[in-house]
Amino acid sequence: MLISISNLHKYFGEFEVLKDVNLTIEDRSRYGLIGVNGAGKSTLLSIINGELYYEEGQVYKSPQLSIGYLKQNTGLNREATILEEMRSIFSDVLKAEEDMRRLEIEMGNISDHDADEYKIVAAEYAKRQAYFDSKDGYNIDVKIKTILNGMGFKDKDLDMEISSLSGGEKTRLAIAKLLLEEPNLLILDEPTNHLDFKTLNWLEEYLINYKGSLLIVSHDRYFLDKTVDNIFELERGRLTSYKGNYSKYLILKEERKQRLLKEYEAQQNELSQLQAYVDKNIARASTSASAKSRLKTIENMDIIDKPDGDLKRIKLKFDIVREPYKDVLTVSDLDVCVGEEKKTICRNINLSVKRGEKIALIGDNGVGKSSFLKTILDIIPHEKGEIVWGKNTTVSYYEQENLNLNPDNLAIDELWDRFPDIPEARIRRVLGSVLLTKEDVYKPVKVISGGERAKLAFCIIMLEKSNVILFDEPTNHLDLPSKEILEKAMQDYEGTLIFVSHDRYLLNKVPDKIIEMKPDGVLAFDGNFEYYKERSQFLENQTAEKAALNKESNRSNRSSDENKDGGYRSKEQRRLDAQRKSRIKELETLIAEKENENTELETDMAKEEVYTDYVLMSEKTAKLDENTKLLEEYYDEWAELSE
Repeated sequence: MLISISNLHKYFGEFEVLKDVNLTIEDRSRYGLIGVNGAGKSTLLSIINGELYYEEGQVYKSPQLSIGYLKQNTGLNREATILEEMRSIFSDVLKAEEDMRRLEIEMGNISDHDADEYKIVAAEYAKRQAYFDSKDGYNIDVKIKTILNGMGFKDKDLDMEISSLSGGEKTRLAIAKLLLEEPNLLILDEPTNHLDFKTLNWLEEYLINYKGSLLIVSHDRYFLDKTVDNIFELERGRLTSYKGNYSKYLILKEERKQRLLKEYEAQQNELSQLQAYVDKNIARASTSASAKSRLKTIENMDIIDKPDGDLKRIKLKFDIVREPYKDVLTVSDLDVCVGEEKKTICRNINLSVKRGEKIALIGDNGVGKSSFLKTILDIIPHEKGEIVWGKNTTVSYYEQENLNLNPDNLAIDELWDRFPDIPEARIRRVLGSVLLTKEDVYKPVKVISGGERAKLAFCIIMLEKSNVILFDEPTNHLDLPSKEILEKAMQDYEGTLIFVSHDRYLLNKVPDKIIEMKPDGVLAFDGNFEYYKERSQFLENQTAEKAALNKESNRSNRSSDENKDGGYRSKEQRRLDAQRKSRIKELETLIAEKENENTELETDMAKEEVYTDYVLMSEKTAKLDENTKLLEEYYDEWAELSE
């Protein structure tokens, strides 16, 4: 057990944020922490991390506990380079290596190996060597490159200063640093922000195999499904535990709710019957004793509190006024361009959208998904290609950061300015449906939260009743319950949807077609995200096989041409090919020999009679370095010849 929390209470002023919280975090376990915004998740994490005081309760932490905590503020050294920041994790190990080099020089300057001075230095060297080996010091740079490559820094200059990185890159670098630290409790607060699908997949696989425990706060339901097997839910300050991932939690929570309600209703029914008997019989001499007995039963019962009702949830329903024709949108040979210089980021887009289709646009960051939506709406002009909207189409557009809202308008005026003929009572009803009520409707758009701006934009779309809706990352600012409600509203919508999203849970539930955007066009997949993953992997494998076959075919054609030239080139080619195969076998033998030799050297270097003898230790260290360099050369040559 790493952490045990019992009967924890936390107050801010008179407001109780956490009420009688109990939880246990076991070693090598995976937990997701969920709850609406403001539920107290960050407060609980800060208490676990020892950053925040609590008024009541107990928090036990194992003496072996080490915590790595990814906050939404990364905490990186902005002045360091990428590589310096990663190597700083291993400062103690690198210091041990420096000490080893210094001690080697000291031992070399002492000629008498039997002298006490030599033995003291040799013993100190042995300590440093043992520590360096225990921390796998020889593989530090390999670990760093593996993690950085996985987190999307493969093509980055590692000597770049962190201050020059974007916000998303800093988040990814902070995650990479924590993974290298390998704490036995890794706490991640919204780790999936700014990650593309490729990096997300890599991170998920890494965390699945992570040796320590995980505590993850995330609004990414797909990520929670893949990485955790326990859910902690904070609601009204109380914490409830569920065994399973996020999808299992949804089922278990509903079952628990129904069970608690049935238990409450059954007890209330029993209490009602007992009380009715008491009221009727307490005054009668013949039945007074039995009435008093039932009264005693009532007094001794543990009364079940009425289960809390559901928290208030937003209500969304997107209606249409009229149906469009069957062909909703046709895009032909379209280039998407951005900026004053009109840089083309995606070209030759061909797309046909039919009435009622639900289409998701995906693709790498920067490929032009948002720009495509703006281009088909003529917000961004296009010079090449054709965009044809079908007859009777009316379009609503949800902009990713809601920049199409007037920041100086009051929330209520943002609707009224757009729909001046709608009565105030209806405007207020629509705002109330997304929980914008009372004084909230009189706040300027620029001061309300991102989630509230998103809900205001949904109000506009509900009132427009368009038969086509374009959504650009509609789940970005929503908590988990609101995402579920939006997802259901999108599923129930009878019009046509075209939306951009990184929410893989949503991408599995809503679309009937996935369009993957690439710089040179689009690929269509008739299915949801899981189908897209399977199909795109199949196509990728097929492309690789085709490339291999083409390569083999080209070799055969060259061989045929050489035969036509009288056989000289064919014989020469065969001679060279035989030499290549012979060298590959030779390299494989050399690699095996050097790897075995290195294993023996490392075993010898751990022996007292070796690490206390400076000359012998220096010889073996030099030989290990020499072999390692040779192995790199052999591997490079083997890879080149094998291709």
